[in-house]
Amino acid sequence: MKFVCSKETILSEIIYSMDFTSQRNSLSITSNVYLETSDGRLIIRATDQKLGFSTEIAVETIEAGKTTVSCEKFLNILRSLPESSIKFSVEDGMLTIKPESLSIDFKLRTIDADEFPQLEEATDAQYFSIPQKTFTEMSNQTIFAISEDETRYFLCGLYLERNASGMNMVATDGRRLSIVERTFEEDLPMFPSIIIPAKFFNELKKLSTDEGMLDLSITENIMFAKIGQRLFYTTLIKGQYPNYRRVIPDSQTYSCTMRIQDMLDALKRVSLLVENKAKRIFLDISEAGVLLTSDESEVGEAKEIIACQYEGPESKVSLNYTYLLNPLKAMEGEYFSINFTEPTRAMTVKPDSNRDYYHIIMPMQPNA
Repeated sequence: MKFVCSKETILSEIIYSMDFTSQRNSLSITSNVYLETSDGRLIIRATDQKLGFSTEIAVETIEAGKTTVSCEKFLNILRSLPESSIKFSVEDGMLTIKPESLSIDFKLRTIDADEFPQLEEATDAQYFSIPQKTFTEMSNQTIFAISEDETRYFLCGLYLERNASGMNMVATDGRRLSIVERTFEEDLPMFPSIIIPAKFFNELKKLSTDEGMLDLSITENIMFAKIGQRLFYTTLIKGQYPNYRRVIPDSQTYSCTMRIQDMLDALKRVSLLVENKAKRIFLDISEAGVLLTSDESEVGEAKEIIACQYEGPESKVSLNYTYLLNPLKAMEGEYFSINFTEPTRAMTVKPDSNRDYYHIIMPMQPNA
């Protein structure tokens, strides 16, 4: 196996590959990256057995062949080299890396490519296309609400389901819920409702340019995504997602509207004196404004009032401030509203404009 390519061309793909390898055991084949060259191209693959990545770049193939090598060591070597063409060759179980501009070569021990796990595949007929930007926007509006409790593993991912004219994306940890109900101009096929691990979206953000189309293929067990020559996939989370519609209020009596930036700034300041694990703050809502108050503690207390538009009785709400901070940080527009019927029942947080996402927050009991 011998090929030549520029550092810049191969480095970017090995950087992406690194995220898909398993580095806990450096002796495992899944800590390696797969390299195969023929006919002027190099196929690169990586997997940790739950996620997989495959890409293809143009190279000068001198001798066809395939091998695997430690992804971490390979990446570190490539980063250390100057911008130049690099010759790669395999002989006697060693990969030699020799840049044209330096009188040095590196040798890395290889593992036979036949030991590398077979990556999952989907047929071209199974893919459908949606805008990259749309899918990443949907995840940005929901991913912060997933659960970190691994005993409730089915809540540790984003729930995706087909709706009548597009798809819904949902996240909940049992105390808050975020939902996007997106309509698509593209004709989408029917697909099973699935739970997607959060790591898939972390990788999608790195690979996505937010321009052009994203090709998706969804099966009962695996979700595939393609952007240009790069293909990656994840195994899905198994389990029964709860009936999230049950916690969405049919109607709410009162609505309090404020500037998003006003509330964000006030939350950041008042939360400086929030010390308890519950991260609790109080919102005193009245026609005169919204008063934010931290729990009084040995350190002190913080208060701030912001302007609002509100008609209704004075109401005191107790909540985890991060449940309000996180959706506001992702929200678009200038204004948002908090909608409620009683201060101890589910509250709906939504942007003022006609957007397709909103957030449900369960308040704390005032004396909790």
